[in-house]
Amino acid sequence: MSNTYKIGESDNRPWGSWEVLSVGDGFCVKKIVVNAGQMLSLQSHNFREENWIIASGEALITLGEEKLTKSVGESVYIGVGVKHRIQNDTDNQLIFIELQTGEKLDENDIVRYEDKYGR
Repeated sequence: MSNTYKIGESDNRPWGSWEVLSVGDGFCVKKIVVNAGQMLSLQSHNFREENWIIASGEALITLGEEKLTKSVGESVYIGVGVKHRIQNDTDNQLIFIELQTGEKLDENDIVRYEDKYGR
């Protein structure tokens, strides 16, 4: 198994930020902050699945062809290869915990389909 993440690693993005809270054999846990009115790219992953748990705020989630609204304490499972996006249409920060699991965990395992920031 391959995991390139390190505890404490973080990055600022146009939509907010992320920080690695924990890593282990085949898993990575991140805290992700999405600023008011922002969204991540519509994306999929070739090697990892993800579970998102909403810690604060309300999320509009695209999961394949579905649109889901999730709030504090609710979660969503994203399988390998499934197109997904999270967005924050509120005036408050959205914070969620992302559990990545898989054989290969790497920040470069992103296939982008739409991105309002032109990445």
